[in-house]
Amino acid sequence: MTTAPAPLTARVPGSKSITNRALLLAAAAHGVTRLHAPLISEDTLAFRTALTDLGIRVSGTDECWEVTGRGDGPVGDARVWCADAGTAARFLPPFAAAGRGTFVFDGTEQLRARPLRPLVDALTGLGAELDTVSGGVLPLTVRANGLAGGEITLDSSFSSQYLTGLLLSAPLMRAPLTVRAEGLVSRPYIEMTRSLMHHFGARTRQDGEGAIRVLPGGYTAAELGIEPDASTASYVFAAAAVTGGSVTVPGLGTGSTQGDLGFVEVLRRTGAHVETTASATTVTGRAGGALTGGFDVDMGDISDTFMTLAAIAPLADAPITIRGIGHARLKESDRIEAVARNLRACGIRTEQGPDRITVHPGRPAGARIACYRDHRIAMAFSVLGLRVGGITLDDPACVGKTFPGFHEELRRLFPDHTTPQGI
Repeated sequence: MTTAPAPLTARVPGSKSITNRALLLAAAAHGVTRLHAPLISEDTLAFRTALTDLGIRVSGTDECWEVTGRGDGPVGDARVWCADAGTAARFLPPFAAAGRGTFVFDGTEQLRARPLRPLVDALTGLGAELDTVSGGVLPLTVRANGLAGGEITLDSSFSSQYLTGLLLSAPLMRAPLTVRAEGLVSRPYIEMTRSLMHHFGARTRQDGEGAIRVLPGGYTAAELGIEPDASTASYVFAAAAVTGGSVTVPGLGTGSTQGDLGFVEVLRRTGAHVETTASATTVTGRAGGALTGGFDVDMGDISDTFMTLAAIAPLADAPITIRGIGHARLKESDRIEAVARNLRACGIRTEQGPDRITVHPGRPAGARIACYRDHRIAMAFSVLGLRVGGITLDDPACVGKTFPGFHEELRRLFPDHTTPQGI
């Protein structure tokens, strides 16, 4: 009888999604909020800096950030640099529009390529005065005099972040906001947003037709502990599956607000053993890292983790098809095409459509992985590199966007396996 390996405890940093939402909620709240164990990464530091550009005071240590809220939107004129942070570009313009002044938002070339049109149209419909270049991208100028509220329909087929941005600032509007989100993707992120809004005292409800209504009244400061990032945890969970090891992530349990924890249920379909308790989740791989394929899975609600599955899918015993991920073509990179190209470079056959990819089993060869400045591409293919020698990353440092210590943690957890090296 084979003895199951003892689980290793992974050090997964705080959730980016929770950290950045909580930063904005704290900035809008009355009083001082303490955020415990925030994620310290390029994206969250960019979001924090953008808030200070808007006049919000954020202080404290890496273990606890203290945010002194305004109790309203920002006032004055400011230029706001969003760097590469899509959440900053999508969450902060509604916050600025709820205030008073002129605010100019800009970011890197990569961020300038990401669409903002649905958000621009929605804010214009709520009474904001906006200037943007053709196509609705950064740079974006907001001439703010508060937002009236009302009823709008929002195209949410590209990203759920447009809806989140509107919801977060809705309690600062003069009247209730009702949003009907058409084609909503990544729905669990909206439930996370509403849960955090309620934690800070907002009142929201969803009607039978799917519309979300938010009442005015602002926010109240609150203590909040940031749980580990479920999207980031997908890499160490997948690594356990492909190495036949066992990894536990404390703080990610049955009460998590992060939909991406659902990735472990996909790993269960590959044959991994999964145990989720109130306080932690553990994934244990089968002997030799054997994976079962031959299934079709819709990952539209957890699309940030589809690359984790796709990168290890060649190790399965039959093809795996991932669907519902068309909006992933509009992230930091065209993630479907980026995954397909890198797998082809490893000698693996793939097929793709507008919103899907099929990965066939094979014997991956070492290759230079093109990261496209996309942290999730780099981390996903690093997991494949635990089983395939000769995998290198052209931009290993891009993981700093969400997990600056990723490579070191992977080596600590799996010292007997090869980990990719940058060139």
